[in-house]
Amino acid sequence: MLKRRRVSGIETLIVGHAKRGSFSIPREWTDWGSPVADPQAPACYFDPGMLLDLVALIEQITASTSTNSPIKGA
Repeated sequence: MLKRRRVSGIETLIVGHAKRGSFSIPREWTDWGSPVADPQAPACYFDPGMLLDLVALIEQITASTSTNSPIKGA
């Protein structure tokens, strides 16, 4: 990927190829695209509630693993 640009309101990526040169493609066609179905919707990158759920899950796994492990200190 060489550059990111917005052309006619559409985010595009300019990519390069050694033999074919450079060309642009819409960002949504790539794995760099936004997974949001509605492009007008605000992106939610951080959900504190889900982070707290993850912490609780990790603590449960860690606690159950250490009590069930036959190896001392594991």
